[in-house]
Amino acid sequence: MLAVDLEEEKKEIIRRYRKLLRLAKPFLKQGDAKLIKKAFYTSAEAHKEMRRKSGEPYIFHPLAVAQICVEEIGLGTTSIVSALLHDVVEDTEWELEDINREFGLKITKIIDGLTKISGVFENGSSQQAENFRKMLLTLSEDVRVILVKLADRLHNMRTLGSMPRNKQLKIASETIYLYAPLAHRLGLYAIKSELEDLYLRYTEHEVYKEIAEKIKLTKRVRTRFINKFTKPLQEELKKHDFNFAIKGRPKSIFSIWNKMKKQDIPFEEIYDLFAIRIIIDTSLEEEKSACWQVYSIVTDFYQPNPDRLRDWISTPRANGYESLHTTVMSNNGQWVEVQIRTKRMDEIAEKGYAAHWKYKDNAGNSSESGLETWISRVRDMLEQNDTTAIEFVDDFRGNLFNEEVFVFTPKGDLKTLPSGATALDFAFEIHSEIGARCIGAKVNQKLVPLNHTLKNGDQVEILTSNKQKPNEGWLRFVVSTKARAKIKDELKEHKKYIAEEGKEIISRKLRQLKIDSTRENYDRLRAFFDVSTQFDLFYKVGSGLIATRDLKRFKEFKPFSKAFKNDNGTEVSDAKSFEKEIKKAKGKNNDMLLIGEDMDLVDYRLAKCCNPIPGDDVFGFVTINEGIKIHRTLCPNTPELLASHGHRVVKAKWASQHQEAFLVSLKIIGTDRVGLINDVTTIISNELKVNMRSMSIDTDTGIFEGEIMLYVNDTSHLDLLIQELEKVTGVVKVQRFYS
Repeated sequence: MLAVDLEEEKKEIIRRYRKLLRLAKPFLKQGDAKLIKKAFYTSAEAHKEMRRKSGEPYIFHPLAVAQICVEEIGLGTTSIVSALLHDVVEDTEWELEDINREFGLKITKIIDGLTKISGVFENGSSQQAENFRKMLLTLSEDVRVILVKLADRLHNMRTLGSMPRNKQLKIASETIYLYAPLAHRLGLYAIKSELEDLYLRYTEHEVYKEIAEKIKLTKRVRTRFINKFTKPLQEELKKHDFNFAIKGRPKSIFSIWNKMKKQDIPFEEIYDLFAIRIIIDTSLEEEKSACWQVYSIVTDFYQPNPDRLRDWISTPRANGYESLHTTVMSNNGQWVEVQIRTKRMDEIAEKGYAAHWKYKDNAGNSSESGLETWISRVRDMLEQNDTTAIEFVDDFRGNLFNEEVFVFTPKGDLKTLPSGATALDFAFEIHSEIGARCIGAKVNQKLVPLNHTLKNGDQVEILTSNKQKPNEGWLRFVVSTKARAKIKDELKEHKKYIAEEGKEIISRKLRQLKIDSTRENYDRLRAFFDVSTQFDLFYKVGSGLIATRDLKRFKEFKPFSKAFKNDNGTEVSDAKSFEKEIKKAKGKNNDMLLIGEDMDLVDYRLAKCCNPIPGDDVFGFVTINEGIKIHRTLCPNTPELLASHGHRVVKAKWASQHQEAFLVSLKIIGTDRVGLINDVTTIISNELKVNMRSMSIDTDTGIFEGEIMLYVNDTSHLDLLIQELEKVTGVVKVQRFYS
């Protein structure tokens, strides 16, 4: 039976390989098919003994990644070969030298960028952040590293169901924190949307299922509405001899969920659940006028909302996205978003960077696009290589989702800056020397300070002085990576000198206090003084912000140096060491923390940022000084914790018996009336016997809003309480929130 299965598997592997070749065939040059075949057989042989968590042969994964590269991103032979080989160096006996010998330097560099770093990292660092920085360093040579990595991440997310829960949370959080914004920035909207939806599917499965079900149920009504809405537009576009296609597509589940959260409304109250897209096929020279002509036709039939017109044709977004967006009122009183673009613009919107290059070559266009400008900015940022990996990732991430603001120089040159940019950002955009000497600016001929926020269309003139030099306060109001990097660069030399002094002071003081200068103790010092890096710790001590007497307080502080209470001398610093110790204590099949039962074994506490209660989906996080903290998977801090420190995440669940009461915060909104507060407190205290800690109610013009802090047993107890409160006359909404 097994032999038949293996034979069937071999046939399936060959079927998938042939499908990949069929998809790649249109752009293969001479010798390409041979190179792909060589890469496939190399990968199949290297991974032949390996299987994925799902039980499938491992080679299915590289084949799927290569297929995504071709079919969904539009990449060529080099990327296919790199995708097929992307795990060979990391997971098998192959070395980079072997790849170089067999496939050449270009592919070797891409594989190197995709191979995770192994080994010991500096204090306060994170393996994920280091790997992300390493991958981005290849941007200066080859953007395909990032694109293959996104294909790899997309396939991993599509097959996440076979992974254990703690791995699902880690990978999903890393995806929403870094990879979805990166896909957005590179213009890969289809991939970005799918990554976001998959994140929701694995972190909030019930919410995901509910929204997906509701979208499915409304499909027929939606299709009928779209047909009715587009019918007059189609007739008119045909009259004007346009070659066009009209698509109506629902918004992604994640974007609907985001809107429900932001606007605090249920699914039924979201009216723009879908967008109508009109795609016209026209020549490059006539694109702009054709799009505006279509806009004119749409607004002849439907009244536009003047505040919702977005012209990304005249000024494309930084990731190369071009489109004309308008929101119009349909005949049944419903707002509808209409996107107007050409076939070329649509392909760039769907396939991002790869399509951008295809059309750039075809158009013979040598001018630098917004996307190239952004990539060159990232390269500048990568050259400032003296920050820790976590700081770098935070800086980088801050620039991924930024919208743009368009401003002009005195001579009328257009400059694109991140939204929220100030006059000082503009000065550094012109030249780092002008930024460093900037004392103010004239915006539209009016004198403004350095921290003046710029608006679209502003004309900016920078004023400088040779006596001016950057100070730390500047970092508080610049938003562009370039400005931040240059200011830090100017401040760096002085800070380095002070930090060296601080390091010497700490070392001397630790000797006096008879504390070893170990990595763990430096980590505890960082946690004790609440600083993110060792450099910051040294600098604060060197500049006197942390006094030597404060270091003495550190000795008196009793840190939770061990997560485990049995004093076996083992330091628990991450998930692996935790699992090893808990298996020793509870048996080899137990690697999960049971909340409510394991207090005698483990130091753990409930995180104050999200106040988890029994019934909440939770995980444990190994901290430096405070044992293990229990967070909700929905905690606002979860994506960052799991993306930067996934190795510290431990599996946790609630024990079946709970005697304890847990504090939760409720927000209650409604219309004010006499006796309403009395009715609310009667239900809480008398009917459901719930203890309240505090209650504050604010009323204004007949509307009341209150916050109640009370103790419940678990989520089902909380749900019952919310249901009962929502029955009170005048109460419109009751929901849990995090203080």
